[in-house]
This record gives sequence, C-alpha cells and structure tokens, in this order.
Amino acid sequence: MKIFKIGIVISVFSIIMAVSSPAEMVDRIVAIINDEIITLSELNSNLETYVKRVEESSEVTDREKMKKQLRKLILNSLIDQKLIAQEAQKLGIAAADDDIDKAIKSILSRKKITMETLAENIANKGGTIEDYREEIKQHLTKRNLIGKEIRKKVTITQEEIGNYYRKHRNDYEGKEAVRIRQILIIVSKDCDAETKEKKRSSAEKTLKRLRNGEPFALLAAEVSQGPASQTGGDLGYIEKGLILPEVDTVAFSLKKGEISGIIETSVGFHIIQVLDKRGAGIKPPESVRAEIVEKLGSKKVEEKFQEWLKEQRKKALIEIRL
Repeated sequence: MKIFKIGIVISVFSIIMAVSSPAEMVDRIVAIINDEIITLSELNSNLETYVKRVEESSEVTDREKMKKQLRKLILNSLIDQKLIAQEAQKLGIAAADDDIDKAIKSILSRKKITMETLAENIANKGGTIEDYREEIKQHLTKRNLIGKEIRKKVTITQEEIGNYYRKHRNDYEGKEAVRIRQILIIVSKDCDAETKEKKRSSAEKTLKRLRNGEPFALLAAEVSQGPASQTGGDLGYIEKGLILPEVDTVAFSLKKGEISGIIETSVGFHIIQVLDKRGAGIKPPESVRAEIVEKLGSKKVEEKFQEWLKEQRKKALIEIRL
C-alpha cells in the first residue's frame, strides 16, 4: 500500500513539473519517506537558514565546503521530522494550532516583546512567521511524542542516583555566602580632609541611630548612597571574596542579625547588617535528589528517543535521491 501511495505522490509531482514553464523546472524530489516527499527547494531553504546561523556565530572561510557538509545532516534531520510527524499523527498527538498560538504568546510574554517585533526579528534572520510556527509545531510534536512514547520507558534507580552523586560530589559543594544590608556614604577620591570628616561624622550619627533601635531598612533609604538604598539596602546573598576586602572580612565575622561598626574603604564609609548566612560544605544527597533525577532522566530520554528514531527508520520506506 505504501508503494502505491508513493507512486501517486511521484506521479502528481511529475505532472506539476511537466506543466510548469521551463524557468520554473528547477525542483526535484531528493527523498521519499513512506508516502511523503522532500524536495530540493525544501532542502535548500533549510540549508540556507542553517548557513546563515553558522555565519552569524562563527567565521566561515569556505562557504561551499560548509554547505556540502551541512547538506547531508540537514536532509537526515528533515527525514527525522517527517518520521516524527507521521508517527505523531498516527497516535493523535500532533501539535494543534491552538498549542502553537499559546506557545508564541508565552514566548512574547517571557521576552516582553510584541508580535510585530518578533516578526521583524525573524525577518532579519531571513525567515517568516510561517517558518517560525512550523519550528514550534515540530518542537511541540516531538515533546508530545516523547511524553507519550518515550518518557514512560525511562526509570532512575536509587543506585544510579547514588553513583552520580559520588561521581559529581564536587558539583554539590555549597559555597559560603552571607546576605547583608548596607548603608554606604560615598567619599570621592579627590575629597578634602574637612569634607571627609563631615562624612565620617554622618556615618557615626547613623550608626548611633541604629544602636538606638531605628530600623536599618528605613535609615538605608534615608541616608545610604549605595545600591539598593531604596529597598532597605538589601544586597542579597554574596559569596565570600566577591566584595571589598574590608567589608568581606567584617561580613563573614558577624553573627546573623548583628550590625557592624563603621567600615572605611576606598569607596567610603559602610555600615552593614547580616541578615542570613549560608555555611560551606557538601550538600546532602536528599537535598539534590530532584536535580540529579532530572539530569539522569534527560540523558536517558534522549538516548531512548534516538533508539526510537533508529527503529522508525528501519520500519519506514526511505529512498534518498540526493
């Protein structure tokens, strides 16, 4: 039955070619996948898209050589896409237009751009919205197929999790970090002695107000000239060694909740409060189990998917005419 369908496809394609004008007779079939075809124009269109991406990301010295190397890879990729789409259609899990629309809306929201900007960006890369929608459709179809046919066959054992953790133990070493609030009074490099003393006096008065119980966050908003002053001076978690040495030394010596004295640096006068601390050490397996399962699962899913593709190629009627 497949051979009969292919005969129809080829016959129809031949008739179309025969009635075309001589100037239009440049297309031909380069591959047959069951009862579908890939044309030379389709292959070349995809090839040029990939060539542009390669040229944008790296320097190309021999364009023709690169195109020759990419041609076979792209043809195989197009064959795989046909096989995935055919199987997904059989299973009734191909991506619908509504799914594609939702995916594009999500992309627009995440990137905070309009549809017009997206279309312009795609056009600048030599593509169209229709091309973009087709790419998303292929991605969603593959994802749906993997979810239905592949992922259920993947299992992760406790032994595999343990082995991975032991092998990658260094990846789970927690780095010492401290979360601090800061009040900073900036002293410029060309500041004279009198002005510097006035700024020091301001820092001392601020510290006294803190010692008397005034909220650090409110004083940071009022006095600080440093980053995050309007949000209470909270600088978030900072790993050891990433801030000015004078501030770093004090920050990691204070206890949680403690307020420093006045710290003088090349930038100015600092007052900090430690909000939280993270100790160094190895994260226990139970705290990183989900992360390890995700990593192992992704690898196994891809391996199973490649096995599935090989099986589809064996079962399919594929003829390459390149």
